[in-house]
Amino acid sequence: MSLRVVADRGLCQGHQMCQGEAPDVFGFDDGTDQVTVLQEHPDPSLRPQVEAAVRYCPAMALALEEE
Repeated sequence: MSLRVVADRGLCQGHQMCQGEAPDVFGFDDGTDQVTVLQEHPDPSLRPQVEAAVRYCPAMALALEEE
């Protein structure tokens, strides 16, 4: 089973908390002021950081899916 990162760019408010928690997985588009997903299927070792990014997103724009 693999981990898939999902970002709802319509909900993103540009707080960049996700970058602080998981900088290898989340980036930021200065042009749109929104999150970008750098790794849609990150290595399982990054799961704790990705879970923290999802948990602390003020806009609740991030999710994890099991595939």
